[in-house]
Amino acid sequence: MKAVVLAGGYATRLWPITKNRPKMLLPVGEDTVIDIIFDELESDERISEVYVSTNEAFAEDFERYLSESGFEKPTLSVEETTEEEEKFGVVGALAQLIDREDVEEDLLVVAGDNLLSFPMSDFVDYFKDKGTPTLAAYDVGSYQRAKSYGLVELDGERVVDFQEKPDNPKSTLVSIACYAFPADTLPLFDEYLAADNNPDEPGWFIQWLQGREAVHAYTFDGAWFDIGTPESYLDAISWKLDGENYVHETATVENSELGDNVHVMAGAEVVNSHLEQTVVFPDTSIRDSDIRRSIIDRETRIEGLDFAGALIGAHTRITQEDQPEQLS
Repeated sequence: MKAVVLAGGYATRLWPITKNRPKMLLPVGEDTVIDIIFDELESDERISEVYVSTNEAFAEDFERYLSESGFEKPTLSVEETTEEEEKFGVVGALAQLIDREDVEEDLLVVAGDNLLSFPMSDFVDYFKDKGTPTLAAYDVGSYQRAKSYGLVELDGERVVDFQEKPDNPKSTLVSIACYAFPADTLPLFDEYLAADNNPDEPGWFIQWLQGREAVHAYTFDGAWFDIGTPESYLDAISWKLDGENYVHETATVENSELGDNVHVMAGAEVVNSHLEQTVVFPDTSIRDSDIRRSIIDRETRIEGLDFAGALIGAHTRITQEDQPEQLS
């Protein structure tokens, strides 16, 4: 069995933090988002190889990351896009990867920005037991939130209907971009695309597929985070840190109060300040400030400010004398 970790998105809702870095490499405690997935795939002996599907814009970032990591299974598979407008869509990119890498085995597909609370091996166990295309499904508990995802309707464990981003969801059970496909299903990607079907979200392919053959759903409780917005990233960090703080050994915290779920990275300094549910990237300086639920990128200087809900790009300087509109 082989696996694909989808890492080709440009994460525009997280700009400027992800303007020049893949969101899958954002830190979550001691790990990055994608580390957590790689750890799961690395330990499952049934998975022989892991393809990291990304774009040309971030290929060098992932090449460097993989060369410095201790993971043995992941290899890079690059789609030929450098901007959001050039994307093939997830289904189109998957079809290209299957052809490019000559994949002829069962295939596990998981979004690299997923933070999951279930063991990936349990999902593979379920897939192997059913022997059909399989998706992971989660109850988001909100009809409003369900509008943003693929809605799953089940008869027992079998998918009997699938609606991609419905305006009026009938339930709150959604697909979470974690799929497994038997080898004999893979040629259907080309058949689906040849009929001019939607190449973007995998949900459209699942909707088409479940009308032709059995598709099962692995449902789970616990936590799931789709890290695509500042809010979801901060929520994921809060879940991972569980009320604690993570301060890198080379960071400096002096005469300051750190509330719950604060992550201060290497070389950063926090002096005479209060931070709550905030991420501080490397080599940033925060002095005489009160900051809540914010993300502050590397090599930024903040002094004498009180704010919440900010997303501040790298190499920014904001002090009391600066204009308020400089906060993003």
